[in-house]
Amino acid sequence: MKMRTDYCGNVSQAYLGQTVSLCGWVQRRRDHGGVIFIDLRDREGLVQVVCDPDVPEMFATAETLRNEFCVRVQGLVRARPAGTENAGLKSGAVEVLCRSLEVLNASVTPAFQLDDEHLSETTRLTHRVLDLRRPQMQNNLKLRHTVTKTIRRHLDDQGFIDVETPMLTKSTPEGARDYLVPSRVHAGEFFALPQSPQLFKQLLMVAGYDRYYQIVKCFRDEDLRADRQPEFTQVDIETSFLDEEEIRDLFENMIRNVFKEALGEQLAPQFPVMTYGEAMARFGSDKPDLRVKMEFTELTDIMKDVDFKVFSGPANMENGRVVALRVPGGAEIPRSEIDNYTKFVAIYGAKGLAWIKVNELAKGRDGLQSPIVKNIHDAALNELLKRTGAQDGDIIFFGADKAKVVNDAIGALRLKVGHSEFGQSKGLVQGKWEPLWVVDFPMFEFDEEGGRWVACHHPFTSPKDGHEDFLTTNPGKCLAKAYDMVLNGWELGGGSVRIHKEAVQSKVFRALNISEEEAAQKFGFLLDALQYGAPPHGGLAFGLDRIVTMMSGAESIRDVIAFPKTQRAQCLLTQAPSPVDEKQLRELHIRLRQVEAKA
Repeated sequence: MKMRTDYCGNVSQAYLGQTVSLCGWVQRRRDHGGVIFIDLRDREGLVQVVCDPDVPEMFATAETLRNEFCVRVQGLVRARPAGTENAGLKSGAVEVLCRSLEVLNASVTPAFQLDDEHLSETTRLTHRVLDLRRPQMQNNLKLRHTVTKTIRRHLDDQGFIDVETPMLTKSTPEGARDYLVPSRVHAGEFFALPQSPQLFKQLLMVAGYDRYYQIVKCFRDEDLRADRQPEFTQVDIETSFLDEEEIRDLFENMIRNVFKEALGEQLAPQFPVMTYGEAMARFGSDKPDLRVKMEFTELTDIMKDVDFKVFSGPANMENGRVVALRVPGGAEIPRSEIDNYTKFVAIYGAKGLAWIKVNELAKGRDGLQSPIVKNIHDAALNELLKRTGAQDGDIIFFGADKAKVVNDAIGALRLKVGHSEFGQSKGLVQGKWEPLWVVDFPMFEFDEEGGRWVACHHPFTSPKDGHEDFLTTNPGKCLAKAYDMVLNGWELGGGSVRIHKEAVQSKVFRALNISEEEAAQKFGFLLDALQYGAPPHGGLAFGLDRIVTMMSGAESIRDVIAFPKTQRAQCLLTQAPSPVDEKQLRELHIRLRQVEAKA
């Protein structure tokens, strides 16, 4: 008989009366007065195994079993006694009457019980092999497999070709900090691990491979948080001879197909499209969560002459902004919670949080509760109530500062209030999946510290038609043919139509204060390639880890990566990074310098 005839979790009533051979791990062993029950587990689930003492050798082996022993069972599938079925399992109506039991490998006492729901992440990552045996982790990784399989099938069906690009490449000056790899052969020189295959996929377009994709590891040496890792997986896609709208349609269909195949969920038949400017004006974010049914009300223009300097100051400031956020039913929020919200927005640079409770609108000022009302003249007060659509029982929060501070602080407050217990009880969050495209991003932003323009996406993004002249006259007005796909407040992927003409690319480099010499040194191979009849092309890169995290409902992308790093960019399982010996350093022509400890 085969060592294994099927997975434990697949044994169902269809197997009644059949003899099966199963391999797996002991989830638990229960001794019920002479009859031993084993919950046998593999990646597909559990099956109950019954060991009777009428087979002495088998029963003696069963008495030695402990959690996480790896065993092989042969036995007859029979129906469970009435009243003992487990409706939560595919195998819950049957059990296996054991006739042969072999211990394939014993296990030491596990570091934790697999059904412990209160494990620290440090414990889980240190003992990741055990953690990966837990059903939740196995389901996450199987979902990840389904997602990647669906993506590959969709792209293959659309004529895309999977092409690998180098892991050891050239360090370029844009983007996050590179991970560097010293060269043993070329003393003092370094490779960089790719932050993305951006330049190579553009070269593939020039080379005529008009539909490319790759599910690829990328590397960024940056500060980490729940949705970032030093190494992450990107679904990287590029195509030629399609315009911006055609590219969006192609990949919108792909994501719609992924959700249908992997989750059985049907996303909107057509994703809404919103400009960057509109997104920032309404939500203070370029990745708005449309499930939260609140948005900003612009008040900058009506607050310029009020006595309240907290409002009039920013209203008259260059790049200043004053907005309101109306929370329906929010007048019942206690003062203690408002104080907590004030502390919360301070994280984003806000100096305070002004508010007005609308108790009884018909009473005018007397129906409003707030220390700031007396400092706002009638015209401004009436207009803000009109614009916000305030109703009795509402609270209105205000943000007033530099636009970035307002957008960050009130945008975060919008999400916090919306997703709170209060917000959910008031219906401020609606819908399960709310996708959209955000388009027409600024091409550049000004770096005050560096005193120059920097690329908002990357320097190979094409300006919108008619905006090429702004590259030399006013880079701040230049919009890009860039687009992000957003779902529930997460950026699933982003991309752009690329520059395919060397003259335009050189203009962009000049706008970024990249000299001809530096451009030739860093990007000469791309500039040269663009001169050989480069086709119009564009693409998009999806964060695979983020997609699976969202689909699985996990709290962190570390829960959908088999062997992730911590927020300190360490692998607790393998204890990496780690020192290397002096011989290896000499071969790489590297000498370590003693770093003085900070006082």
